[in-house]
Amino acid sequence: MKLTCGIVGLPNVGKSTIFSALTKAPAAAENYPFCTIDPNVGVVELPDERLDFMASVFQPKKKIPATVDFVDIAGLIKGASQGEGLGNQFLANIRETSVIAHVVRCFDNPDIQHVRDDAKTDAPIDPESDILTINYELCQADLDTINKRQDKVTRAIRAMGKEEEKKYSGYLSAVKKLIPVLQEGKCAREVELTDEEKAGIYDLHLLTVKPQLFVCNIDEDTIEAGTNKYVETVKKMAAAEKSEVIVICGKFESDLVEITDPNDRKEFMESVGLKESGLTVLARAAYHLMGLRTFFTGGPDECRAWTIHNGDKAPQAAGVIHTDFEKGFIKAEAYTVDDLRQYGSEEKIKEAGKYRTEGKEYVVQDGDVLFFKFNVTK
Repeated sequence: MKLTCGIVGLPNVGKSTIFSALTKAPAAAENYPFCTIDPNVGVVELPDERLDFMASVFQPKKKIPATVDFVDIAGLIKGASQGEGLGNQFLANIRETSVIAHVVRCFDNPDIQHVRDDAKTDAPIDPESDILTINYELCQADLDTINKRQDKVTRAIRAMGKEEEKKYSGYLSAVKKLIPVLQEGKCAREVELTDEEKAGIYDLHLLTVKPQLFVCNIDEDTIEAGTNKYVETVKKMAAAEKSEVIVICGKFESDLVEITDPNDRKEFMESVGLKESGLTVLARAAYHLMGLRTFFTGGPDECRAWTIHNGDKAPQAAGVIHTDFEKGFIKAEAYTVDDLRQYGSEEKIKEAGKYRTEGKEYVVQDGDVLFFKFNVTK
């Protein structure tokens, strides 16, 4: 399953506006429900000050950042789990993502319709009800998935007996915990599961077990304060789910991406009290929530950020660059960006005794700078 972050929420909460700003690519953002029918997919560069610093040292011909894949999924409404509002199609799109960014409307604007129950009825701005509606629909979809699997498991145990029951022990234990929670409209991610239980339900790809972060879409008047009564409501609900909250003004971010001059961008952000774009914060949070980490390579030709999974060892990291690097891995020469910042050059790092040689069992750390030695015999 490709690692992507799906942007979800009710219609007209600002999902497509935020997606367009993220990707600098046009996505339908008209003021009517279901304007986004097929999921838009965008590859977003991950701003990284560490890569910028390395480029300032090596002065390379090319600088290549890490990326995050975002998917803009059309709005869900009440009844989506039963197919309302093209719900089945949209739920399938969510199932294919690895992390969910749940956009919640946290601003008042009488000119923009707010939809919760159906596309014809205006709903009051109420983040708690909005979140509960989305959660309920995702929980119902998960219950349906479990029920379909339950029939298969029950038949298998009846046919094969105790051995088959032992095979499904992790699954059976997990769903016993999950079903009552999902029936209450609470997410599976809130349930503590053992490693065996997690493995037992892994191939179900449950929607509410996916890591989630909340994106509070505020208006421009709220940027400087960074919060309002709606944002505070989301924060309380996120704390209960152990989810992160990102606060973004979609309108401001849309205007910001149109500014190409770095100094003008900085001045525009400072005018509302921001040190960095909210989209940068969102992209970074999604990247880490997906369990992704970054190592670097550097030299006069290219400085590049490479993406690995948290816990990957040196040969796996080498394989990200080229499969031959992993097959013929000998060793990795390593230091950190912080070492480069402190000592100023690779030569000075070596003189300080900070230049390391790592073997096959070395777990690559976020911020490592690596040079791989390998040998492939033909």
